[in-house]
Amino acid sequence: MLTKIIDNARIEAIKALIQQANNIVITCHISPDGDAIGSTLGLYWYLKEIGKESHIIVPNMYPNFLEWIDGSNNILVYETQTEEAKQLIVDSDLIFCLDYNDLARVNRVQDAITESKAKRILIDHHLNPNIECEVQISHPEASATCELIYRIIDALGDTEQITKSCAEALYAGLMTDTGNFSYNSQNPDLYIIVSELLKKGINKDEIYNKVYNVYSEHRLRMIGYCLHKKMRIYPEQRTAVIALSKEECERFHYIKGDTEGLVNMPLQIKEIDVSVFLRQDDNKIKISFRSQGEVHVNKMAEEFKGGGHKNAAGGESYHSLPVTLRRVESVIKRRAEFDFNNKPQHNTTNQAN
Repeated sequence: MLTKIIDNARIEAIKALIQQANNIVITCHISPDGDAIGSTLGLYWYLKEIGKESHIIVPNMYPNFLEWIDGSNNILVYETQTEEAKQLIVDSDLIFCLDYNDLARVNRVQDAITESKAKRILIDHHLNPNIECEVQISHPEASATCELIYRIIDALGDTEQITKSCAEALYAGLMTDTGNFSYNSQNPDLYIIVSELLKKGINKDEIYNKVYNVYSEHRLRMIGYCLHKKMRIYPEQRTAVIALSKEECERFHYIKGDTEGLVNMPLQIKEIDVSVFLRQDDNKIKISFRSQGEVHVNKMAEEFKGGGHKNAAGGESYHSLPVTLRRVESVIKRRAEFDFNNKPQHNTTNQAN
């Protein structure tokens, strides 16, 4: 039996809102990851099983290694299907906000959601939720939003309504948001959930292969280049930093998702417990932070208008790559400030990637 973390009043409120709704829209954050896509599709399949149709709208395209998840072909991408997605939001009477804590995290979808008269349900595991909604399920201690989706279905007494498609989506989110259960994964409840999902007939080894073993030769060569040529070690701070310019990404024919998991690799070094990865895009630099133990990298990410979780966080910079690298170096040289004795001081808008 799962430990109860969501009170009955919220569960009953969610149940009532779902029953009353005729036009449901499910949304997630920009640059959707495994947890964002897994939670939206997991909820989508559950709602379908109880007789409720819904539409999933994501701000921009998700990585192609998630396209195997059943139902992904039904996802609308706001960036390219703007008018259709906008109309669905206008017509909606219930909007689910999954895996984000602030409407700024949905980019251009923000205006449509703000103008909508639909009621909202927030389900998220990031710090400092800042969205007006009828029901707020916010648990930063949860390993993933997919965990919270499962907990809600369980609390509603509907685990029998979890199909194999639903279970695969939820497992994919749990697996990717914990680095294949290597961080944010200490709670025994997580493995109860995994056990129940396995009973639905999913093949966890096959899911792993579909997510992690589908990359191109270019991607593997890029990783080798990053680890051999670009990784810089700061031994006194037990930290590794990798920075990849836009030109270097183009040299290796970068496509969305190719750097997924790269930030975790330096943590395999015995003397390293903090890793930072920077990737330059067209108009900004995306920064990912990972750590082991009690180093709160979400606090490091706050220095870059970001945040996330203790061991996994993200931020961004609009300065040049050299300037951003100097700022990162300044932060890691102050790493003693980010231990477990200090508490986060600011709200977060950009989250772990």
